[in-house]
Amino acid sequence: MIVDSTRRGKRFPDSMSRTIPIWTCVLNRAIRDFKNDWDCSLHLPLWIPETEKASIEKRLDEWTQQLKASGADIASIAAGLRKPLRPLWISQKTVIWLNEVPHHDSWDFTPIILISASASASASASSGVSVSQQRTTSEFSWNYIAGAGDDEESWARGLTPALFWNNVYDIINAGPHVCNHMVADIVEKSRVNRAYRGENAPQITLKPTTSPSLSHQQPLYLSPTTTTADKLRITWLGSTNMALASSQIDAADAIDVDCILNCDRESISISLPSTEAYLHLPILVSVNCEMK
Repeated sequence: MIVDSTRRGKRFPDSMSRTIPIWTCVLNRAIRDFKNDWDCSLHLPLWIPETEKASIEKRLDEWTQQLKASGADIASIAAGLRKPLRPLWISQKTVIWLNEVPHHDSWDFTPIILISASASASASASSGVSVSQQRTTSEFSWNYIAGAGDDEESWARGLTPALFWNNVYDIINAGPHVCNHMVADIVEKSRVNRAYRGENAPQITLKPTTSPSLSHQQPLYLSPTTTTADKLRITWLGSTNMALASSQIDAADAIDVDCILNCDRESISISLPSTEAYLHLPILVSVNCEMK
């Protein structure tokens, strides 16, 4: 599945109506050397004119030869495919009866499902709702921003690729209703961690939604009043790469920790890169010192 969006007035971006279908056709033609009865036809959406389709077909052999000459490992691609590639197009105006969709094993092709997230201006007008209003009635619907895949500051809530992959299962398992709060906790915990290290860690502030449909949800703020600093059990000592920590440290707290010297009376069980990365040297503390 490939998801994209395009400007108002177009249902699908050119990448979905032309570029990807061309690539699937070229790949199929290159794979044909390793397969029998392999469909190599150019499959374009119905709204592409026949004249344009004909001009594309004239260049398919040239592009196929260029792909073969590029050194691409076509044999491995062929080994991983049982059926030829073929694009399918789905937009917000597509009607699908789920009970009439055949099982994918019965299809004679491998589907490349192209999903356009663009809102339909005609559908909005017929319902008496403007496109801008329709796109802002849900926290999970956003105005189209050109190049939004690169402009993560407009939608990622401070989540970086490294933070995402370090917490990928927690984020996915949280589900859509808890996801934003899970991300806020992860981002703030990372920010506090970097602040303790003396790194640049600016606050991230997100404006709460004013949509009536989300009035039951609490606004999301990342601020000193909701910081997870009180939950963080590691305190970094400036830029020394040394830290003090509670003996209750867990795997989530120790993501950036290479080795541990445990001076508590009780040993702890924690996963580190090697067994030599953990040393337990218990220090006995007098009652008076503990009271102080």
